[in-house]
Amino acid sequence: MQADLVQRIAAHPKYQELKAKRSRFGWTLTIAMMVVYYGFIVLVAFDKQLLATRIGDGVMTLGMPIGLAVIVFTVVITAVYVRRANSEFDKLSDEVSRAVSQ
Repeated sequence: MQADLVQRIAAHPKYQELKAKRSRFGWTLTIAMMVVYYGFIVLVAFDKQLLATRIGDGVMTLGMPIGLAVIVFTVVITAVYVRRANSEFDKLSDEVSRAVSQ
């Protein structure tokens, strides 16, 4: 019975759609995060002077807000993924569940 259920789920068109959309969206966010993170690391490695540039007369350097932006970007893309997962992906998952349980 369990193997039959797994096969029905895997063969369902909405499951295929869910799997493709979730995978594509996950990879898009992964690439975006890698570009931002490794872009910052490349700046640290190859352009320390840019990051050490002072902002104003205080001790704040350009590297501090850029580093904070990397952290904020991580939180934002996590929120974007959760929002889409809770709406679109959960809806597709519920459709598949209802369709195969009949």
